[in-house]
Amino acid sequence: MSDVREAATVTRPQIRIEGATKSFSGRVVVNIDDLVLGDQPIEGLIGPNGAGKTTLMRMIMHSTKLDGGTVTFFEAGVGKDGGVVLSDLPTHRMAGLGIVKSNQVIMDFKKLTIWDSLLLAVAEAKHERPHRIFSEAPVFEDHADEAREYLDFFSFADPTGFAQSAGEKKLLDLVRCLLLKPKLLLLDEPTAGLPDELTAKVMEAIRLLAAQGTAIVVVEHDLSVIWSICEQVHFMAEGEVMLQGDPQEIREHRTVIEKYLGKGHVAG
Repeated sequence: MSDVREAATVTRPQIRIEGATKSFSGRVVVNIDDLVLGDQPIEGLIGPNGAGKTTLMRMIMHSTKLDGGTVTFFEAGVGKDGGVVLSDLPTHRMAGLGIVKSNQVIMDFKKLTIWDSLLLAVAEAKHERPHRIFSEAPVFEDHADEAREYLDFFSFADPTGFAQSAGEKKLLDLVRCLLLKPKLLLLDEPTAGLPDELTAKVMEAIRLLAAQGTAIVVVEHDLSVIWSICEQVHFMAEGEVMLQGDPQEIREHRTVIEKYLGKGHVAG
């Protein structure tokens, strides 16, 4: 497996968030002055419940409309003047740009087999009509072998069956994200509820994708995951990104301990 540090030399796409605000019922939940995501191969976004992390991710995807400010996407190697303002685009254009978020595509796991769920995800990303993906197999052929490898890797016993547990559905959503070969991948709680063995596999898959040049941002309450795979961590509280730095800096910072980790936290 490639060391994720090798990927630090790869030019990656970036997201720049400037003056972005969002309020609900008069309460400000996100207030970002200037934030760049994508400087490092894998970046973490942490903070207490209600800090605004998930809302920020949705604002990037334009599934939650900004009250003010801009979110701009820069392709790898593109200069500062070559960005695409995401808030000007419809949500379905995101996958076409190579921006993917876990749970971005709604799939009815109760009615579709594991295999058909992946077919539908690829169809939507390619802007194909769903009926075509099921009637014309060649649309999916480029992804079939890789899909089988991912399903084997995550121990899906029968792809013709249905995802039953919450863990299976979460893993299936991750496989969808991986199949789409994103330039920028936003993961919201990718390991929540998974046993240790599958959590380790998720982390391995994330590292491998980063080593191939994808910029990855992870929101995760399991801080052992953040400390293990992230090279830069952003700490968010009260709607603002208060700190950013390497994992060791963040976990030892007084503000993070007081507002999130708790005074009984032992750094190490």
